[in-house]
Amino acid sequence: MDFDYSPTQQEIREAVAQLARRFPDSYWRACEHDKSYPQAFVDAMNEAGWLAALIPDDYGGSGLGLLDACVILEEINRQGGNSAVCHAQMYTMASVLQHGSEAQKQAILPKIARGELRLQAFGVTEPDAGSNTLRIKTFAKKVPGGYVINGQKIWTSRYLQSDMYLLLARTTPYEDVKNKTEGLSLFLVDIRKAGKSLHSRPIDTMLNHHTNEVFIENLEVADEWRVGEEGRGFRYLLDSLNAERLLVSSESVGDGKWFVDKARTYASERVVFDRPIGANQGVAFPIAKAHMAVSAAELMRNKAATLFDAGKPCGAEANMAKYLCSEASWEAAEAAMTTFGGFGVATEYDIERKWKETRLFRTAPISNNLVLAYVAQHVLEMPRSY
Repeated sequence: MDFDYSPTQQEIREAVAQLARRFPDSYWRACEHDKSYPQAFVDAMNEAGWLAALIPDDYGGSGLGLLDACVILEEINRQGGNSAVCHAQMYTMASVLQHGSEAQKQAILPKIARGELRLQAFGVTEPDAGSNTLRIKTFAKKVPGGYVINGQKIWTSRYLQSDMYLLLARTTPYEDVKNKTEGLSLFLVDIRKAGKSLHSRPIDTMLNHHTNEVFIENLEVADEWRVGEEGRGFRYLLDSLNAERLLVSSESVGDGKWFVDKARTYASERVVFDRPIGANQGVAFPIAKAHMAVSAAELMRNKAATLFDAGKPCGAEANMAKYLCSEASWEAAEAAMTTFGGFGVATEYDIERKWKETRLFRTAPISNNLVLAYVAQHVLEMPRSY
């Protein structure tokens, strides 16, 4: 049992940290203020090859493992950045890599590796279905040579910054399937060619997340752009979701470490009543507790990612990692906000920016309450709750 990161992973961490430091807090603060997309940062990540980390060598990528990718995203957030602009392109590829045709892989993966094609948008959630993915209504009607798709998606982040759209739609009505996980199919959609069949409405949120509603009207998709077999899209989706949850876990770990470092530094330097506020146990203990929580959550993340890279079942571990990492990061965020006091809500200290960013992970990409329900039912074998 080896708890150390490999020499390669240490090198990845150091290299990503160097790149991230080129984009200091002031850069991210300006993006937040202007609600602008951090294009310069994304371009730098592309040029360095980090967004092609999970693409195999045969298609021009780095051929790294998921734990390696986790280190990349963790380090971005640990340096004060926001790697949400990078994570989707990594996890959306899992379904294509494992279930896409060779023609699909040849068509898009080399272009993604070269930075010529962006696959950041993932169309799953719908306004009426919420977390109940099996009850989505977007429908792909079979026609000669392909499908015609109609429906609506919500919380499709970075849609406007994408060239391709990985879209989940129902191909068999819910009432007509024997197994409720059947009847859903995945499609790769060229946004540029879709024209007026796709249009979006940005959703204004409390943080700079670039998310949208997407409306789908008579969208034509050829058979060759369906990923894998018809009706098995939900099973394929799970491959992406386990990767997604571990990458988001990594962002939370990075945030947690950032909060702990900021809080301990400020508590050691800030003097009130003639001594550093960190000398007070009421200040020091929450920071120490947060550090321990983040460290423990990181171990679960590493275990789950190691299982994923070994091709072993990791659904339980990926879900538990997502829960533990997001809760630990939120504990660290609260400790930092309390430590900074009034200055915590001042934008110049960046605590409020990162506080908002890390709060999202308790809700997305899956609510932590649903993780608890999953663990209770599928791990502990307790009665089904929903």
